[in-house]
Amino acid sequence: MLFKITFLGTSGTVPSVERNSPAIFVQYGGHRFLFDCGEGTQRQMMIAKTGFRNLDNIFITHLHTDHFIGLFGLIETMSLNDRERALTIHSPRAKVLKALFDAFGYGELNYPIYVREVRDGYEVKFEGFKVVAFKTEHIVESVGYAIIENDRRGKFNREKAEKEFGIPPGPLYAKLARGESIEWKGRTITPEMILGEPRRGRKVVYTGDTRPTDRTIEIAGNADILIHDGSFLEELKEWAIESGHSTAKEAADVARAANVRKLILTHISTRYSKDSSPLLEEARKVFENTIIAEDFLNIEVTYE
Repeated sequence: MLFKITFLGTSGTVPSVERNSPAIFVQYGGHRFLFDCGEGTQRQMMIAKTGFRNLDNIFITHLHTDHFIGLFGLIETMSLNDRERALTIHSPRAKVLKALFDAFGYGELNYPIYVREVRDGYEVKFEGFKVVAFKTEHIVESVGYAIIENDRRGKFNREKAEKEFGIPPGPLYAKLARGESIEWKGRTITPEMILGEPRRGRKVVYTGDTRPTDRTIEIAGNADILIHDGSFLEELKEWAIESGHSTAKEAADVARAANVRKLILTHISTRYSKDSSPLLEEARKVFENTIIAEDFLNIEVTYE
């Protein structure tokens, strides 16, 4: 199942020539999601050729304009393109968004918009995976999101099927591998009798704007990818604390504590728009498998 991340905007609070406002597009099989929707996101989607089809859920981390103001243009573009499918927006302080949508007359569009209130532990289940919200620490109410794939069935043990149960190769193997029970010589053989231990599904965690927190470490445990606020260098740590952001080193500390496979720094301050290498160098001293997000960077999430 394809699990792909496209970074549409990777800047800090202020966009730059190099970086647009925060937005991340995720494709999982036939599903399409947005995580945050800063100004100009719909144009970034056009450039990236993500399309708007099957984009039915948008997850907002917090109500600072650099993370949600692009919703308005996107909603109206969808309406002008004769959208009829419902759109659900998940966000903290949902009443504020709903009031804004009412003021803009979005109740009269040709498709419904639902706004859902998000708090720590909020969960949306889809076929094969779920999106879970977790509390973060910013200067306003904020959450991050974890995309967590269901565990996969264990590997088919051909030797066990043949030697222990005497099952010959063929269609019966395929049924067991799909998780279906079979009848063999008057006995019911269940997949659990043949398959190995369940294998962990993939997990991607996005913090939005935040200070480093134990809650992030908890939910990001063993994640394939952690996308973490890495706005500043350690020399600006006091300002990071005051503004509710993280330094590159702090993000790397979280990644190491959570034992993730890869760390991706985003929400890059305009101080480093032309040269983000100091952030990368600082993070890699703590957690080597770190990269800096760039606009239109594509990452495919693979199994371990």
